[in-house]
Amino acid sequence: MATKTKTAKASVKYVRMSPRKARLVLDLIRGKHVEEARRILKFTPKSAATDIGKVLDSAIANAENTLRTAPDTLWVSECYADGGPTLKRFMPRAQGRAYRIRKRTCHIHLTVEVRG
Repeated sequence: MATKTKTAKASVKYVRMSPRKARLVLDLIRGKHVEEARRILKFTPKSAATDIGKVLDSAIANAENTLRTAPDTLWVSECYADGGPTLKRFMPRAQGRAYRIRKRTCHIHLTVEVRG
């Protein structure tokens, strides 16, 4: 009989960033130990790293409070970014035309699990 792993989740919704750009940073930390993931996010020169770092800290705090585990036993088991609602804006162009600008948002989800 397989034992169920202990997990804690955190998410943030409606982040004003495209999901494609958030996924670039999430791919760096997937499957890593949480301390290593924090170090990677600290030195990643992308604006998504700050928001993802906050979600990671929230997931670690959730694990400490609900699972009563130490942070040194936690690993990032899954993390993904889904697309949120898109804000539609218009840019005036030549000869009375207007081009659509899409300001994308995303929902970031992160799960940590206890290993070891």
